[in-house]
Amino acid sequence: MVSKPRNEWSAVLSQLVLAGVSLHAAVSSVQSSRGAAAGFLLQTFAAIIMLAPGLNTHEDCLAGAWVATVIGLPLLAFDFHWVNGDRSSANLLLGGGMVLAVAGGHLGPEGCSVAGQAVLLVVAVTILIVAVFTANTYGMWGGAMLGVAGLLSRLEEDRLLLLPKEDVCRWALAAGSWAYCRALHTQRLQWE
Repeated sequence: MVSKPRNEWSAVLSQLVLAGVSLHAAVSSVQSSRGAAAGFLLQTFAAIIMLAPGLNTHEDCLAGAWVATVIGLPLLAFDFHWVNGDRSSANLLLGGGMVLAVAGGHLGPEGCSVAGQAVLLVVAVTILIVAVFTANTYGMWGGAMLGVAGLLSRLEEDRLLLLPKEDVCRWALAAGSWAYCRALHTQRLQWE
């Protein structure tokens, strides 16, 4: 049995890593990709909300995670598609995220959860497809890690690899965000 303090440290550490990686990615991509930087910044804010004492109520956490997922993740994928000339997919992903953000109040908790996981998987798959066709290794890893986070969040188990499932998902999101930031940098170098 894992003790409660260990679980709390695991959650705090995974939130700090996700916030740190996302903030670094936002700062390093702001000059080349403002959309992706905004998406990374939304991920940073969502992770920080979970850490802030007094702000980490269940409703606040869900709202922060919801915004980071349905708006932030499509913003991340937007630039990746746009630079490769796939403007229709870029606009569709971003527009779909905006519609979901507005409709979130009408979906209910289970509907929001399913829609958020669907957005995560759609973004991951589209990034992976573009990365495969452009031979962007970091993009492949980023898309795969975002997909892993989405698939792990659908599992029924509460613990994975001796850690709470949410912490493992945050570690996967952090790894995917780092790889995706590197993919954006590599993509910009190829197009310049």
